[in-house]
Amino acid sequence: MVWKAKTKMEQKVEFIHEWLTGKYTITELCRSFNISRPTAYKLISRYEKMGLSGLIEQKRAPINHPNRTNQKVENSILKLKNKHMLWGAKKIRILLFKEYAKELIPSVVTVHNILSKNGLVKPQKRSRRVKPVFPIFDPKKCNEVWSADYKGKFLMGNKIYCHPLTIADSKSRFLFTAKGHYKENFISVKQEFTKVFRKYGIPKQIHTDNGSPFGSVAAIQRYTRLSYWFIELGIDPVYSDPARPDQNGRHERMHRDLKAACAKPSAFDLKAQQRSLNRFVKEYNHIRPHESLGMKTPADCHDFSNRPYPEKIPKYDYHSTMKVMKVCQNGAMRWKSYYWVYLTSGLKGKYVGAQDQGNGIWRVF
Repeated sequence: MVWKAKTKMEQKVEFIHEWLTGKYTITELCRSFNISRPTAYKLISRYEKMGLSGLIEQKRAPINHPNRTNQKVENSILKLKNKHMLWGAKKIRILLFKEYAKELIPSVVTVHNILSKNGLVKPQKRSRRVKPVFPIFDPKKCNEVWSADYKGKFLMGNKIYCHPLTIADSKSRFLFTAKGHYKENFISVKQEFTKVFRKYGIPKQIHTDNGSPFGSVAAIQRYTRLSYWFIELGIDPVYSDPARPDQNGRHERMHRDLKAACAKPSAFDLKAQQRSLNRFVKEYNHIRPHESLGMKTPADCHDFSNRPYPEKIPKYDYHSTMKVMKVCQNGAMRWKSYYWVYLTSGLKGKYVGAQDQGNGIWRVF
């Protein structure tokens, strides 16, 4: 048997029915329904005036308020918003001064609340907060920090976009490469980094922004497939904070010169565009003096890294007490034969180890 819960309205109707029988006094009814005598008399008075409809819960807001915005002003606000759908409360409020006296104009917050009450405000999507990782902004030696980024795409003569990938040393400003790609993806970036690593060695850190394929705000520690490859090579991937290109200002300044030299105007196709990028790299490294380097060229200041590129990455040996599992192509690992636990798509194809911490908690390495 299921117990039925009574609503307030059902209890009010039952109270009136019991009162209409005339068998009970007001005191007895109040004790039975656990209400006060003024409440009982109020319910009876409403029933006598309006019937059962008088028992419905009524709004408690005041009908009139001395500080309420004038109805004509409110209508004008809605009219202006419908006319200028992309404008916000600040701009709409300024237009009201042309029609009404200053005393009648509500504040910006009130204008916004009026628009919001009428469903004319589109809420902004909140950006995810990311913990800063504090890269080395002022390296003391060459190869401490390299910076990499895709310079903004530009249209070539054949109406296809070129995406130039640039890699540079943050200390000497030496530009290792400026490679034009059709798309910004993991395979293209890894191939170019491999060529650079084989020729110049590997750094301690690589500083990038949060864009694909370098980083992902939605991923664990912002790591992607490229980030985990760097870690396997012994390189620490570090990132600028979101919406902070000034943290990689040296690289962005180089991009301005690259755009002026290679994108205005651009070449007809990617092959011709790459020749233009190669000329820029040669001039930037060996001919153009840099004020930050004491009017020397990056080639005069740069030293090769003493850390060679490992052609073969050794496999991880997990402790015998750990449970070793493979991360599948969907970024999840199978747990107890029939469960799937999502980890991250950046580790797909890799093996991870899980260590039991007790109480059903596992630590993944």
